[in-house]
Amino acid sequence: MLLSAVYPGLGHVYLREWVRGLLWFGLVIATVSFVIPTAAIPPTESDLTLDAVVAASQALPTAATLALFGIVVCSVADAYRLAALGNRRAEAISGGRCPHCGHDMDAELDLDFCPWCTARLDDRQSRAGN
Repeated sequence: MLLSAVYPGLGHVYLREWVRGLLWFGLVIATVSFVIPTAAIPPTESDLTLDAVVAASQALPTAATLALFGIVVCSVADAYRLAALGNRRAEAISGGRCPHCGHDMDAELDLDFCPWCTARLDDRQSRAGN
């Protein structure tokens, strides 16, 4: 979740949600290219210094700042939701239950799928209790 606060999509990459992470990266790039006026971007001839970055951030219109802030908040919330879902699934599998339907799983069978709902199970080792 904290990685997504640093830059939208980093938390998704950490969770190995590659496509989702790329979509968040792309959303930020698209928002920057459409919402930020060219007057707010420092000229390319000047060096990229801290003063230039601060001046560029102060020149941002309120709508652009709110749009970028909204993207960061949504990315953090999405990364948190994905991490919480992954944790619940891991707990359910290690507890001997299918994370999709909730039926009891027989750890001795060592299946890649739930025999009740036929959903694919991701973590075989945690089901076996290792």
